[in-house]
This record gives sequence, C-alpha cells and structure tokens, in this order.
Amino acid sequence: MPDWWYLQPQNTDDYYNPNKPGVSGVSHLVTALILYGYLIPISLYVSIEVVKVLQASFINQDIHMYDEETGNPAQARTSNLNEELGQVDTILSDKTGTLTCNQMDFLKCSVAGTAYGVRSSEVELAAAQQLANDLEDQDSGRPTGSRQKGKQQEIELETFVTSKDEKDRKSPIKGFSFEDSRIMKGNWLKEPDADIIMLFFRILAVCHTAIPELNEETGRCTYEAESPDEGAFLVAAREFGFEFFKRTQSSVFVRERYSASGEAIDREFKILNMLEFTSKRKRMTVIVRDEDGQILLLCKGADSIIFDRLSKNGRLYQEDTSKHLNEYGEAGLRTLALAYRKLDESEYSAWNNEFQKAKTSIGTDRETLLEKVADMMERDLILIGATAVEDKLQKGVPQCIDKLAQAGLKIWVLTGDKMETAINIGFACSMLRQGMKQICITAISSDAKNVVKENILLQITNASQMIKLEKIHMLHLL
Repeated sequence: MPDWWYLQPQNTDDYYNPNKPGVSGVSHLVTALILYGYLIPISLYVSIEVVKVLQASFINQDIHMYDEETGNPAQARTSNLNEELGQVDTILSDKTGTLTCNQMDFLKCSVAGTAYGVRSSEVELAAAQQLANDLEDQDSGRPTGSRQKGKQQEIELETFVTSKDEKDRKSPIKGFSFEDSRIMKGNWLKEPDADIIMLFFRILAVCHTAIPELNEETGRCTYEAESPDEGAFLVAAREFGFEFFKRTQSSVFVRERYSASGEAIDREFKILNMLEFTSKRKRMTVIVRDEDGQILLLCKGADSIIFDRLSKNGRLYQEDTSKHLNEYGEAGLRTLALAYRKLDESEYSAWNNEFQKAKTSIGTDRETLLEKVADMMERDLILIGATAVEDKLQKGVPQCIDKLAQAGLKIWVLTGDKMETAINIGFACSMLRQGMKQICITAISSDAKNVVKENILLQITNASQMIKLEKIHMLHLL
C-alpha cells in the first residue's frame, strides 16, 4: 500500500485496522450511510410526483366512485394527500346534507288530535328490516315448526317492505310524499274538524318568508324558501288545495281550490308583523288580518316551545299530538307544532306600539327588547296540530358507514334531532347496530356552564369505567 502520510495506514484505531479489512469495510459502509442518508436523488422526487399524479388519475377514473344520479365522478383535487388517506382513523360528519339529501318531503301530519299519512319512512323500513333479521337469527334455535312460522313472518314482512312501500314511496311531486285519502282532493271537508283542518292548511300557506315563482311549463308555483322544510310545507299546502301564489310587501295571496261553494277562491292575508325564526327562539310567528278583518297570530315551532305557550283552553289536542310527535320522532321525521291565536284590535294596537318602539330602538339591547316584546304576544296559543317531514338518506350511506366501521374507523355524527330520533336514524344508516352498547349522556340546559361541563365529564368517566369492568368480566369468562 502506498505510504500516504495523511491516511496514516500504519496507525490503527477503533474504525480502521489494516489487519482486519472486513471489519473496517463494514464500519466505513455504516459511516457512509449515516453521512449520506440525508442526500436524496432528485430523480426520486420526480418519480414520487409521477406516482401521485397517476394515483389521482386512477381515482378520477374509478367507476366505483361514479355517481350515476348526478353524473359526477370522484375528483382528486390534489395529489399531495394520497398517502394520508390510509392514516385516517376518525370521521367527523354532519347529518343534514351529508348523510341525508337535504331534500325534505312532507310525509305525515297530526291535526285536531288525528294522525294523517299512511306511508312509512326510511327509518321505519329499516326497523322492520332489522326485525326481520332478528327473526332470522332466532330461527337457528327454534324447532322446525317455529322456524317455518318465523320464516313465514319474515316473508310477509319482506313483502310489506319491498313491494308495498317501494310502490307507495314513488312520488312524482318533489317535496310531497304524503298519502291519505281522508284529507286529499278536498275530502277534508267531510272530516268532523274541517274548520281546524282548514286553519292548519292556511298556517302552512301563510306562515313563511318564501317567494313564489310560476313554472310556465307546469302552471304551478315553485318556491324560493329559506329552508327545505318551509318549501315542503308550501308544496304540501298547494297539494291540499291552499296554493300560495303571490306576495307583496304587505300581503300574501292564497288560492283555495276547495270551498263550500265548490269554486276556487283567492284570499288575501295582510301581513301586520313577522317574528322570524331563529335558533334561539325555535319558532316563527306572523300576525295577519284576514278578509273578514279578524287579526290572527299564526305560529309554528318546536313542540317543546309551543306547548309551554299554550293557554288552558288550547291544550285540547295536546295529549294526542304529543303521542303522534313521539311516533314521528321514532320514525326519524323532523317535526314542528302549529298553533294560533285570535287578537282584539285594542290588544294588538297596544302590543304593536311596544313592538315598533323596540324595532326602532338603537343600542346593544335592541335584540333583547325585540325578543321580550315578541314573547309578550306569543302566549295563550291554541294548539292545532303538528307536521312531520322526512329527510331521506343519500343512496349507499348505510353500506358506506358499515364498511368504514368494519375497517376500524371511528365515526362521529352531529345532529340537532331529539335523542330518540337520532338513535333510530343511527340504526337506519348502520351507524348503530344490534348488540352495540348505547350510552346516553344528557345535561339540563338551565344549569350553569361549569355545572353542565362537570356533569358531562362525570357521566363520561362513569361510562368509561363501566365499559372497562365489562371487558374485564368478559375476559374472566373466556
């Protein structure tokens, strides 16, 4: 070996020994890997970017991600997140518009303590299908005779779900899936409480902020509403024979097709005041003057809010309506209660003066004054009934959630529905399944924020400890 002085080949140390070239070679190889590990060939970056672009192209062309109804394929808007898709372990989702279509269909209603509407909701069909599956699971432990009986029940149930309901649920009218011959096509005039039913339809047609638009092809009015629920109410009122067709700054016009005379009548309702819906108020009210000069307060809102504002004489149908609302909630439907009140001229005049003062006031307490004045008028109401609209699940949602759950992903869904409604919708979309333990955590809104927070944390802690004890118990059994 040449006598290179700077290498000092004759000197040995821990990293170099000329008598042990193998050990020195491995040591130098490891040293080189450590030193050059931070150096990445520029061609590798190019290769990675090409692979990401190809992956995005495959996603865009994947036929399994193509939506036939809208004609939209999957769109990979960026290729930089491809490798992160497999790292997702939690999905946070909203219900309305994400799991559901955000297309409301008027399905059922309760008027004067009588329930109307014979069609079944998707949640009811899912519950029926789950019952059929439970019957099938129980068949394995039954004798032959009982098993045949169970199969017969399942066949009858499946026939009811697949043939009858699928046939009935095909509705040609967007926003209206109602079916009940008792009040359709003017048959409500033959009902015992025809006057209350007529007022119910008038509230649907008048209590709103929508704008009508005439469809020249069909000759019918379509509506630009603030919410899908409001649009469904107007379509329902139109199909029941109370068509809202015109709005001015001071009036709304309703064409009533069915009347005692048998001819269509155009009625004008002058809008005196409008108390709009807010998430805090949970109700909407309009004060109108009809053609007879009678001042009416028409109100719709959450049943918990409306029931607290009923007069003693206005609770005649409360028990039956509450029962129907619970049934609608269990069927996964969105509900609202409807009520009204007749006003005297002197009473309205005195209130309107206070309302105008609050409306024209300037200051930070303006909203508080308006809410206080509105609360003074929205009292002593008379309950008429309730509505139930359905927001259907998007196609393939249950199957998608089921596959995500099987992959081990944690799924959170936010909804403003009642607890019973949320649970039933959870079963309908396969987020909740039979045998899954349900833990319900509740808090009273009247409590202070700190108290509510401590209460929820305590309930979560107790639930977690309970689950751990159950797991330990199951391990001992195994």
